[in-house]
Parts: sequence; structure tokens; C-alpha cells
Amino acid sequence: MRKGESTQANALFAAVADATRLRIVNLLSTGELCVCDLVAVLRLPQPKVSRHLAVLRSAGLVEQRIESNWRHYRLAPAASELHHKLLDCLTCCVSCVPQVRSDLQRLERKAACCAPVQLTKSVSRKR
Repeated sequence: MRKGESTQANALFAAVADATRLRIVNLLSTGELCVCDLVAVLRLPQPKVSRHLAVLRSAGLVEQRIESNWRHYRLAPAASELHHKLLDCLTCCVSCVPQVRSDLQRLERKAACCAPVQLTKSVSRKR
């Protein structure tokens, strides 16, 4: 393994070496989610979730999309064979993380929190 490949491998493995980040990767495997969705499902403070997302993003595992005040995250396409195989492995093994099943159940029940607010003319005049 070359030095660049070794550095990438270290970053990938370090990023998924935390139960919370595994939970986030699992939730993002269902599709793109807003940080507020992840905060609600994981029941963790927003700064903590954002720090975990920063680690995953730095490793190239997730991508961010900014829309107005909201940050949306999704799994990044595999950039290497190792990245692809790691995602496959996580798909199989993540069920061993205790909170994964309850995370998915909470996500299914949760209403979207970052839908744009539609103000009616009467409401906007009051301001």
C-alpha cells in the first residue's frame, strides 16, 4: 500500500471507529438528511453531531449540501475500492451496533424539520 493509500485508509477507518459515526452512516444510507433530522434521531446536541459529520466529511464518507439555513448530508460515492468495500461491510455489520434499529424507527416516525416555511400574506403583513 502506498503512503497516500495508507493515509486514506487510516482516515476511513478512523472515521468509522466510533459508534455515533456508524449510526450516522447508517441513517444516511437511507438517503439525504438534514442535520436537524440527525440531531432529533440520535438525541444528541447539534454541536456534537456536527463534529461527527465533520470527521465523516473530512474522510470523504459524506457530502454536504447547503440550502438556506440548513445543512443536508448524504453518503459520498465511493472514491476507491477500499471505500466501496468499507461501505458494503458497514451495511452488513452495522446491525451489531445496539442503537441502530431504534434510530431507524425514530427516523421513520420523525416529521421533516427543515421544510421551508410558507408565510401567508396576512401573516407577513403583521410583521
